[in-house]
Amino acid sequence: MDELDDMGEHADAAPATPAATLVVFRHDPAGGPAHILMVERSGSLAFAGGATVFPGGKVDPADRDLAEAFMARTGLALDPADAAGRITAVRETLEETGLAVGLVGAIDAERAAAARRLLLDTGRLADVLEAFDWELDFDALVPFARWWPRHRNMRVFDTRFYLADLGTGAVDVTADTTENRHLFWASAAEALRLADEKAIKIIFPTRRNLERLAQFSHFHAAREHALATPIVTVTPRIELRDGERWLVIPADAGYPVDGELLSQADRA
Repeated sequence: MDELDDMGEHADAAPATPAATLVVFRHDPAGGPAHILMVERSGSLAFAGGATVFPGGKVDPADRDLAEAFMARTGLALDPADAAGRITAVRETLEETGLAVGLVGAIDAERAAAARRLLLDTGRLADVLEAFDWELDFDALVPFARWWPRHRNMRVFDTRFYLADLGTGAVDVTADTTENRHLFWASAAEALRLADEKAIKIIFPTRRNLERLAQFSHFHAAREHALATPIVTVTPRIELRDGERWLVIPADAGYPVDGELLSQADRA
């Protein structure tokens, strides 16, 4: 089948798996532009193996249960899918990096490490909240984007992106060694440079989001932009531009670059 038969936005696309990812900011200890936490995935993974991405993963049933219970208890009115996505972003970040982001309570490095061990053991963020007397802080997560490819021949994730600010500069993180093999902090511009030099591999959505994030030197500017920009569900599609195939996204989604040559795009 010719690639142009897979233009995107198909009614018969594979069912999407809900997922969420968290873009974690910190101050640059050297005083430069804010750093973002990047995660290099294991090369053995079926989706985006070996790629450098933001912490995240698929929404688990336990995430939905916790979101429902939290909103019922607090009276918070959120789209259930958004609430579950925020919990997934918090859970996956703690699991993959050891950072307790989007949580409030008595949190220090030692307790965060213990919470991570418990989470890796049970897989349920609710167990961590109960054991450490922590509470969710949904306000710490700023909705940034939603990507939902609808191609026929690709594994499809409906992924919500959130922003969060760690604040402090020098913070130790370690990979979970199951799905990830390396973690590092870099400005968005630096991550793009590393990708251009082939030092890291980034897939199409990560590149577009890094380009968008690179416009801002600190978290507060990115947050203001995110709050002022309506979220448009991004469904990449293939189109012909001057006779060449391009992978493109909606021009009104808030991104400074809306596509690249298909031959240069890494789609998974």
